[in-house]
Amino acid sequence: MFVAQAISTPFPLNVTHPMFENHLANLAFQMVKAIAILLLSRWGATIARHLSLRLLKYAEPTLQKFLVQISAILVWMVGAVAALNAMGIQTTTVVAVVGAAGLAIGLALQNSLSHFAAGVLLVSFRPFEVGDAIEGAGVAGKVDNIGLFSTTILTSDYVRITVPNGNLFSGTLKNNTVMGIRRVDLTIDISDRAIEPTITQLLSLLQDHPLILDEPKPTCHVEAISATATMLYLRPWCAASHYEQVKSEVLQIVQEALKAESQVSV
Repeated sequence: MFVAQAISTPFPLNVTHPMFENHLANLAFQMVKAIAILLLSRWGATIARHLSLRLLKYAEPTLQKFLVQISAILVWMVGAVAALNAMGIQTTTVVAVVGAAGLAIGLALQNSLSHFAAGVLLVSFRPFEVGDAIEGAGVAGKVDNIGLFSTTILTSDYVRITVPNGNLFSGTLKNNTVMGIRRVDLTIDISDRAIEPTITQLLSLLQDHPLILDEPKPTCHVEAISATATMLYLRPWCAASHYEQVKSEVLQIVQEALKAESQVSV
């Protein structure tokens, strides 16, 4: 007879290993913590968005929108790193990879980032605003839109030009509108006419013009004298928005008056 021997197992099949139970419990607890952190991050991002809107309520709308979005993104990034740590995932490597990727992207987009930084500075310091007449980066016209990367300018012949913000911020910028008024500099050739009576006549021509300001007062003096001509400068003042109109009309008035005088003298 063969005697059957009982084969025993180390653990009964109907009993769960205690180490496995502990591992599952720890994993469940870590996931609950991570989910809780993400929920808190969502709440924190909402709070950060509302606080940013209150703090930046007087800021330029484009900059305000960007900074509000950045505040929410930063909260989410901190929450994501904290959630990974709660689950026992080492975030040092993840942060290093993200940093290296950010550096590579930054180097590839350094020109765009410089224009972005210039856009933030333009919006913050406000050397010009929408509607101002400016000259800069080889372009002259009225500002139509100020973006974070570029500024749109409408020229006098209604051509729309997009200028990178870095070009405007790094170069010399002339704002013809910000002071409210402008001096119109005109050079008048009076030939061999008597200087003093002609100056009086030119100043009197400006008195009836509705767009020329009484203060500051218009001025007229000798600019240059040669053997064949005497040059006077005539400088009336007007509102910045009327500059081109006043310049054209004054030139026409002076030309007609001097021509009429020449015809009478002949």
